[in-house]
Formats: sequence, structure tokens, C-alpha cells
Amino acid sequence: MKIQEDKIKELLERGVEEVIDKNHLETALKSGKKLRVKFGIDPTSPDLHLGHSIPLRKLRQFQDMGHQVILLIGDFTAQIGDPTGKSSTRKTLTEKEVEENMKEYTRQAGKILDLKKIELRYNNEWYKKRGVDFAIQLASKFTFARLIERDDFQKRIKADIDVSMNELIYPLLQGYDSVELKADVELGGTDQKFNLLYGRKVQKKYKIPEQDVMTLPLLIGTDGVNKMSKSLGNFIKITEEPEKMFGLLMSIPDSLIWSYYHLLTSVSDIEIEKIKEKVRHYGFSPMQAKIDLSKEIVKNFYGEKEAEKARTEFENVFQKKELPSEITEWQAKRGEYNILDLLFESRIVPSKTEGKRMILGKAVEINGQPKNDWQEIIKIENEMVIRIGKRKFVKIIPPK
Repeated sequence: MKIQEDKIKELLERGVEEVIDKNHLETALKSGKKLRVKFGIDPTSPDLHLGHSIPLRKLRQFQDMGHQVILLIGDFTAQIGDPTGKSSTRKTLTEKEVEENMKEYTRQAGKILDLKKIELRYNNEWYKKRGVDFAIQLASKFTFARLIERDDFQKRIKADIDVSMNELIYPLLQGYDSVELKADVELGGTDQKFNLLYGRKVQKKYKIPEQDVMTLPLLIGTDGVNKMSKSLGNFIKITEEPEKMFGLLMSIPDSLIWSYYHLLTSVSDIEIEKIKEKVRHYGFSPMQAKIDLSKEIVKNFYGEKEAEKARTEFENVFQKKELPSEITEWQAKRGEYNILDLLFESRIVPSKTEGKRMILGKAVEINGQPKNDWQEIIKIENEMVIRIGKRKFVKIIPPK
């Protein structure tokens, strides 16, 4: 019994920002009732990053306790566009784009969830059958004043930026999803609170029990400032190769170590506090804490063996300054190149302009020797290794 209570406490508190209504949900969890737990995703891009893994990990906790997890793919609402956090109307997606993204979302979610036990649903199931009458009926239950009061809309109105009608109806449709699914609980990031609460309101209008809402923190990206986002380039894909994932995790600021431990690992709070104490008082470096953290996260996705291999690779390349165990090779076509041509043609940089920028920024080495002259002619008589920054390598093979 004590073990179950500890699990419920962890479910409700670890990595959780807010629960509405916490007492009600705690009672339901203790009652032994099998809850229907909803998490909706609009498949607006094909890749999931570590920020997306936070709600998926929480869903797995529900799943492991015997509850029914519902992964709702918003194939209909993705074509409308969630206005949350948007400074302008989001571009709508075609059915084909949504379908392609959907396949990737479910495949990647399977790295965390047991897909055999989830209820996988698509909101086109009900919205394709509905007509204009349904939309008018749903909209008539709510007022324009309440919908327009959300912060995102107010900021745009003050900046004289349009808010489209489809964006206004979006939270109502997300809420109606909870009616169709008979959701007991819905999860989402803190930025989704407005939409999640509308699920309760819509359910109330349809005279069914209101879902409890659990909001989860947004993961700060590798820049240490903004939430993890593809558009900001501060993200780590959950499908990243183990060595690259490890290296990217090692690039996060020390200030993020503890939130990443809490949100992205199963290391207990007691163990995390012990690590903190070692860093504060016993000479355990933040670098070592970060190495252990990176290994733990990589292990979640790839297992112990690959995580250990990634750690060894990182230590060899970045601490011992050795070469990676695997380097992309490029066969030169002639015996000498201007350095910018060499960097571009070997595809280690996307353009000569970027190559020049990297040289001037002292980020280019050939066989361990720094290069700072972007007009230098490089003779290729033997194999050589070009390194750019910390993570990009290419081995140049002499021409035949």
C-alpha cells in the first residue's frame, strides 16, 4: 500500500507544475479506478525532441500504474493551427503533410510509451462526420469575450496583428475531443493551460464529468534561455544518434543540470540531492555530474551499452582530444584546393561563406593544426582530418 502511495505522490508531484483538481485526482488514483488519460498532439512537424518527452514520460507513469493512456493525434486540428504562443496565425497544413508527420510522431512516441497498450485515436474520426451545424452549436455555448481574453490574443491585438476565427474555435475543438474520448485526465505543457481548462468547460456544457488537468514544465533548450524548440535551434531530437545526443547534452549550461535530471531521468529525488551535495561540498565537478546525466538520458533511449559507448566516445574526443572512432570519408578529386573549396566540396560546411566564418572564428583545424587564412592552398598528399568546432569531422582521402 505504501509503495502505491509513493507512486501516486511521484505521479502527482515530480515534474508537475499544477494539477486541477489535485485532491479529486489523488482520490481517483487511490480508488483503484482505471482512468482515461488523454494527451493530444498536433503533428505539425515530423520530429519529437526532449521537450516532448516530458509529457510522454508522465503518460508512461500512468500507463505503468494500469491506467488507459489515450494518444490523440490531432489530424483535423493540425490543419487549423493551435494559436498557443504564436505571434501570428500559423500556416495550415495539408492532409498529406499531417499524414506523414503522424507516422513519425507515433513511431517516435513508441520509444517511451508501450504502443501495444495505448488507445491511439485521431480527431478526424468525429470531425469528418460533423457539419456546419455542429460548429455553430459548439460555438454558441461560449462567448467571444472569454475566448479572446487569452494572453496570446491580447498581445497580438495590441500589436495590431490579426487573430483568425479558426484560432478562436481551436480551444473549443480541443475541448470537445475530451467529450468524445470521455477523458478523466488531460496532460499538457504550462503553455497549454488555457486549452486544457477549456476541455473541462466543454465537458461541463455537455453534462459529463470534468477532466482533471495536469500541466507540466516546458524544457529549457540547450541555449539555457528559451524553451526547447526546433525554430530556435536549441533542441535535441529523441532520434538523435547516441554519440551526438550525448555531445549535445554536454553542451547545456550547468544551470540546467538539475532540471534535466528531474524532468528527463528516473533518478530518484534523493539520489539527485546526493549528487548536488557532492558538487557543492565534496569536489565533484559539474562536468562529471553532466556526464552522468547525459549517460542516463541516452540510456533511456538506447540502453546501457550504447550510452556507455557514447560516454567513452565523448571522453576520447573532447577530453583526451582523440579522433572519433568513426569519421566520414571524402575522396579528393585533385591534389590541391583552396581551403574554402575543400571545406565546401567535402560537405563539412554548407557554403563557402560559412567556411570563411568558421576559419575567421578560429574553429577550423587540419590534422590538429589551427587554420586562420581563408585563402590558404591545401595540398593533399596523404590522408588528413578536418575538424570544425567540437563535433564535425571529415577524413580527406588523396586523389587516386
